[in-house]
Amino acid sequence: MKPRHAVPAVTVMSRNPLVRVKFFAKLSNSLAKRRAMRDVPLILIVDDQPDNRSILDARLSAEGYETAQAADGIEALAMARSKLPDLILLDVMMPYMDGFEVCQRIIADETISFIPVVLVTARADKQDIVKGLEAGASDYLTKPFSHPELIARVRSMLRIKALHDRVEHQKGELAEWNRALEAKVDEQVRKIERTNRLRRFLPSSVADKILAGDDAGLLASQRGNVSVLFADLRNFTSFSEKADPSCVISLLNAYHSFSGPLIEHHEGTLERFLGDGILVLFNAPLPCDSPVEKALDLAKDLQRGFQEAIAPFVPDGERVGLGIGIAFGGATLGCIGYERRYDYAAIGSVSNIASRLSDMALDGQTLISEDAINTGQFNDRVAFFSTMKLKGFDLPTRVHELSVSM
Repeated sequence: MKPRHAVPAVTVMSRNPLVRVKFFAKLSNSLAKRRAMRDVPLILIVDDQPDNRSILDARLSAEGYETAQAADGIEALAMARSKLPDLILLDVMMPYMDGFEVCQRIIADETISFIPVVLVTARADKQDIVKGLEAGASDYLTKPFSHPELIARVRSMLRIKALHDRVEHQKGELAEWNRALEAKVDEQVRKIERTNRLRRFLPSSVADKILAGDDAGLLASQRGNVSVLFADLRNFTSFSEKADPSCVISLLNAYHSFSGPLIEHHEGTLERFLGDGILVLFNAPLPCDSPVEKALDLAKDLQRGFQEAIAPFVPDGERVGLGIGIAFGGATLGCIGYERRYDYAAIGSVSNIASRLSDMALDGQTLISEDAINTGQFNDRVAFFSTMKLKGFDLPTRVHELSVSM
């Protein structure tokens, strides 16, 4: 038979913080139920003399208390652990184990140390009183005593017990709240870590949608029109062959640290880093208004701030420049890779055109395809540059240039 108020058994503790909170809450509630004072308090009477036990039982029962009896210290400890009384009236002089030792053992046992103990004895010597209190007794009642004195001591101890139980209950509630808060903080930390990991490969807006579960079809394979910006460094190969490796990496990191926030600001998706190049998509995977205009705005900001961003890492007499190409058109969109690493990619000629235009752009120049210009009114921002035959394409194409003043 399951013992009353049994504490739930646990063999393996889950690593899930929410499961741990539920377990500790259940355990705390179980202990609280075991320790909380009953509506009708239970008083354990411990005395080796049956007559003394009967007298105390009669007096306490007349006041409406429940009682239990033990004839010696060993039985008293067993009943204290099994019944968890609200108060113990304990005789001092008993066989096998005296009241002082019983007090010491009660105090040493955390499962019953909260139960107040009143020593009831004919020994009125001050040394005995001090010894009993130091052993762990809460009060001392010297025989003979009157009925009002007995009941007054009992009520006083039960008030203290009730206050103790209330504090323990509030402490348990506070511990549960703390555990719940810790679990919530742990969950939020893990969510932030997941978000940060996603943001290393996806724009913040895309990562947020994925984490929120609002990504149905967002990364699915599909056809769509996109604006592609390809930016590539000029004279970087020569610079990297002569410069210290740490300086090369520092320059690239400065370049990417400068470019990244601008890409997000203009609602672009960084498809990939290509060493000294970057490829940025507009209108995929998140749709946006005026993707070509946003690409032009990004190109303008990149050209304006690039030299200042990398200046600390370029030796005197050297120059590393930036050329940009922008194209617009249809592409196959989706995730490519394998289960441990995926990239979102735009497959098609539009990406190749942007790359070719970037290759042909001079330091500080941004070249734009005819198809991109045809998506809007950009006469005040661009000018016709030349008709060019791009590598890998049979027909020549009209190429435009972003105005340096813009």
